[in-house]
Amino acid sequence: MVKSDSYSIIEKRLAENVLILDGAMGTMIQAYKLEEQDYRGDRFEDWNSDVKGNNDLLSLTQPKIIKDIYSAYLAAGADIIETNTFNANYISMLDYGMESLSYELNFESARLAREAADEFTSKNPNKPRFVAGAVGPTSRTCTISPDVNDPGFRNVHFDELVEAYTTAVDGLVKGGVDLILIETIFDTLNAKAAIYAVLDYFEKTGVRYPIMISGTITDASGRTLSGQTTEAFWNSISHAKPISVGLNCALGPKELRQYIEELSRIADTHVSAHPNAGLPNAFGEYDESPDEMLEEIQGWIDAGFLNIIGGCCGTAPSHIETFATAFADAIPRVIPTIEKACRLSGLEPFNIDGSNLFVNVGERTNVTGSAMFKRLIKEGDFDTALSVARQQVENGAQIIDINMDEGMLDSQAAMERFLKLIASEPDISRVPIMLDSSKWEILEAGLKWVQGKGVVNSISMKEGEENFKEQARKLMKYGAAVIVMAFDSDGQADTRARKIDICRRSYHILVDEVGFPPEDIIFDPNIFAIATGIEEHNRYALDFIEATGDITRELPYAKVSGGVSNVSFSFRGNNPVREAIHTVFLYHAIQQGMTMGIVNAGQLALYEDIPIKLRNAVEDAVLNRTPDATDNLLAMAGEFAGTGEVAEKETQEWRSLPVSERLSHALVKGITDFIDEDTEEARLAFDRPLEVIEGPLMDGMSIVGDLFGAGKMFLPQVVKSARVMKKAVAFLMPYIEEEKARNMDTGSSSNGKIVMATVKGDVHDIGKNIVGVVLQCNNFEVIDLGVMVPAEKILRTAKEVGADMIGLSGLITPSLDEMVHVAKEMERQGFELPVMIGGATTSKAHTAVKIEQNYKRNQVVHVTNASRSVGVASALLSKDKERRQKFVDEIKADYEKTRIRYKDRVKAGRRVSLSKARLNKAPIEFSEVIVTPKKVGLTVLTEKDIDFDVVKKYIDWTPFFQTWELAGAYPRILTDAVVGVEATRVFADALEMLDEVIATKCLQARAVVGVFPANQVNDDDIELYADESRTEVIETLSFLRIQNELTAPGKYNHSLADFIAPKDSGAADYMGAFACAAGFGIDPLVAKYEADYDDYNSIMIKAVADRLAEATAEYLHEKVRKEIWGYAAAEDLTNEQLIKEKYQGIRPAPGYPACPDHTEKAKLWTLLDVKNNIDMDITESFAMLPTAAVSGWYFAHPDATYFGVGKIGPDQVDSYAERKGMSKDDAERWLAPNLGYDPEDDRV
Repeated sequence: MVKSDSYSIIEKRLAENVLILDGAMGTMIQAYKLEEQDYRGDRFEDWNSDVKGNNDLLSLTQPKIIKDIYSAYLAAGADIIETNTFNANYISMLDYGMESLSYELNFESARLAREAADEFTSKNPNKPRFVAGAVGPTSRTCTISPDVNDPGFRNVHFDELVEAYTTAVDGLVKGGVDLILIETIFDTLNAKAAIYAVLDYFEKTGVRYPIMISGTITDASGRTLSGQTTEAFWNSISHAKPISVGLNCALGPKELRQYIEELSRIADTHVSAHPNAGLPNAFGEYDESPDEMLEEIQGWIDAGFLNIIGGCCGTAPSHIETFATAFADAIPRVIPTIEKACRLSGLEPFNIDGSNLFVNVGERTNVTGSAMFKRLIKEGDFDTALSVARQQVENGAQIIDINMDEGMLDSQAAMERFLKLIASEPDISRVPIMLDSSKWEILEAGLKWVQGKGVVNSISMKEGEENFKEQARKLMKYGAAVIVMAFDSDGQADTRARKIDICRRSYHILVDEVGFPPEDIIFDPNIFAIATGIEEHNRYALDFIEATGDITRELPYAKVSGGVSNVSFSFRGNNPVREAIHTVFLYHAIQQGMTMGIVNAGQLALYEDIPIKLRNAVEDAVLNRTPDATDNLLAMAGEFAGTGEVAEKETQEWRSLPVSERLSHALVKGITDFIDEDTEEARLAFDRPLEVIEGPLMDGMSIVGDLFGAGKMFLPQVVKSARVMKKAVAFLMPYIEEEKARNMDTGSSSNGKIVMATVKGDVHDIGKNIVGVVLQCNNFEVIDLGVMVPAEKILRTAKEVGADMIGLSGLITPSLDEMVHVAKEMERQGFELPVMIGGATTSKAHTAVKIEQNYKRNQVVHVTNASRSVGVASALLSKDKERRQKFVDEIKADYEKTRIRYKDRVKAGRRVSLSKARLNKAPIEFSEVIVTPKKVGLTVLTEKDIDFDVVKKYIDWTPFFQTWELAGAYPRILTDAVVGVEATRVFADALEMLDEVIATKCLQARAVVGVFPANQVNDDDIELYADESRTEVIETLSFLRIQNELTAPGKYNHSLADFIAPKDSGAADYMGAFACAAGFGIDPLVAKYEADYDDYNSIMIKAVADRLAEATAEYLHEKVRKEIWGYAAAEDLTNEQLIKEKYQGIRPAPGYPACPDHTEKAKLWTLLDVKNNIDMDITESFAMLPTAAVSGWYFAHPDATYFGVGKIGPDQVDSYAERKGMSKDDAERWLAPNLGYDPEDDRV
């Protein structure tokens, strides 16, 4: 296999400098404020599901934006840019129905990045730029069950991940990447699937690219989401031989430091980091400035921790530029020389090096060695079988051996299920797994369910050298150590000479031909039974011991293991003698270099504690010291015979605690063994069975919640706690039902019905699933709608099922806005249900400030974790009104305090001064594009000039359906599975009414248009002139400017005034204004319908009039572009294109995002003399009459674009008030929604 073209250049650059990786892609994309249509582009215009949020799709639909982002990071000094492919895999794309696009998404994103990188390299060949193909974790997890009721369930298979990753990598490589970056690893098993796919791809194509690997430590526990520590993670993925290993996401620099320091100490490769810009604030935003991040990271560089530094969530080109400047001459970390050792892992690392005396491999989870375990597996009693594994670990097993080879068993299925169950038992899975089978297919199946680095037991040359090599190559791709049996085509090695000969040959094939790491080779030279009465067997133990010495001396770094219980097989049933044989055998084998042994840790004695008589007899047999050793041992064995049963373990100390404490202990530890008897004891101690749930069980779950929040428990343990809770509740349910029957309570036995959903645009559901299970455990009925659920579906379902509460979940920042939207919809639709908010980016502050303020009909509560959700749900749905009210009052008081505290922070938002915003105007050219209007001045159109038969072709029907609360875009809504029938019916009624309006002329439209000479003055004002002499100013219009700090390339601090040529430029520009209404004549029609109690047609005529008013405005704008002004005389657009605003120019309305001040409408009315010309009125609050009306400004420049001013600062309000000649108080009153500060605070 050859290295890729740029491999050696990257290695050279890493030796010279700390390389700079780019920053966040998602953060930059969010800055563009893209909407659904932007994501769709033309190609996916009719896609059958929402695609907003599918950032990877933008490589196809908005390639300029993506390339601009790449270029911005390159311009900032990035040496390596990541492709926009974090979710561009088959599995993540299933959420959008776009799985078939995976290859194209990866290829195009890589191609764009390659173009950008090459452009910068050509400018400065001494600073070559590289492209890293980003490979994300997918939206599913191989290690954690999405169904907490079944910890053995998975919604994705390793093979599916490999297939998905292979397609992605193929696209990335063919698109031109220099490196493969497997990043944001929250589940190491997913990463191992990615590594397998990548290594397999290299093997098949014959070219190896550098691999970067970056994990994610999720919280204060210092572990990945799937439970691994940093070193365990490194041990699990080091087989990829990455060019770098690092950590990214979840944490900011301060929190990440200790884990980067650890990686720097243990990894014999380069170390990278791309932390977030601090921890997310209450609103899911990242606040750390470039200098704040640099202050922490500078210490990492100075300490020699890093070779590559970049940024993750919240970072922008300014951060990367700061790093690039600061570290331009920094000395990169020197890769340490790490001692060769067999480095294994479960959830925690386990290294077998010179400091290990002996590694004890637990043997009881083996159907061939334990009759009890075999019975449990055959009966499907996996819960008890897990307790066997747990006991092995508690008794000191540092690795557990799992074997399911049994003729009457589906061995592969049993192996896979047991491994999946172990993954949810952290007190078992903390140690490495040894997969034990005589069948390769079972070993390989098992490797696909082990996230740590385990041991395969075993492979050999039994079926020839080629098969042996092929299996070894596969193990190198899976990442596992291997036990090699002393076995070849002639059979098992039974003598010292045969043992060392086969091991020697195996070693050279593995190390010299295959390239297998020698430190990961563990030889098993075969332990056979001694003292059988057959003379040839007498040397079996001694041959093994001597061969162990030979291997240790001759084969560097190789280890030796064996199945210790085999040696005593002839004494089965006599545990004391068997224990003595094991102990003596190990004593001598360890002295010769035996590294590990598969042995029942509970069946070992201390060498010194063995009675001297027995010990001597056993040593004679083990070391074959006398010919009659077997006879002597047999003769005395009876003296030491036991029952063959292991003495019953003393009852655990915790069993003597009071019952409520026992229940808490069981919940925290996830122990179900005694839950029925303890729950029964508690039931008898309380007046009602429900009190057991609300008392000791909930107390225990609260402890779980506290420990989880403090990072002292992690996810799989919480899942175990939920299972214990569920079993306790199941035990109590018959008693609760019986009590209800006694009390003639025929109502639902549920504590309440809760509709839960991950909100639209978000595909994360692990946390929500856990909350759902915990709530179900506590007798709540949960209707889980899944992920990416629109508000309309959540609320419709809540109505249909008669929900008592709604639970909203979200992990990504855009979900926060969606939750606010759901709250507003609940308020608008008159819901009176309590709401629970949860998820990683949610917070009490966001809930108090943004969500609760928009939903007043019931209480909104933020919950931090699953266990807390139960207390909240119980209180909000309690039939005890006093308890509920007390809880609500406390929440309201707490949230009010939170809002007050938030006020202080608002003014610290990222805004720039007005003067700085004005420096970031769009670079607009005017010299070539200004078109002199065909008609300057006013044009009035009466009802005789506006024919509704023509205007109806300009109708955009989508908002019409929204009026009727029917969600969907026209015309697709007519065939919608949910609302299609109703939409079709109401649409038919609308068309019938429209025909009647046209036929009877019962509604009329009028309009007035003005086009005036104009120029920009004072940066944000526009002067309108009486004539072409431009000497008499007839009106000055004032506009507002975006004041947000904008970091994305091509993003400007717009003001509408920017689209008119500045006065001092000498360019003579123009601007237009219009007002139109289609509601003349509507009042008597509405009165007639209402007198007839016909609400339906009353609403219908208003809805039709609104559509005609908007259509009139669209018709009018086209007439202006083509005839009155004439700057687009050749335009030929369809109505669909008009609706999508494909025309040149814009027509923003006062009161809308680009010009939010309604008071400017008064100037429009004066300019156009609207009242006299077409008899339209405005109220004192600037509402238009008739209500079916539209008014606004015309801008003709090709670069004119719609935008939202957003939040502004007091400096702009001061300027605006002065320019308009109004008081600051009045300005603040009219601009209240846009104020980025509290006016009361600004007075201080």
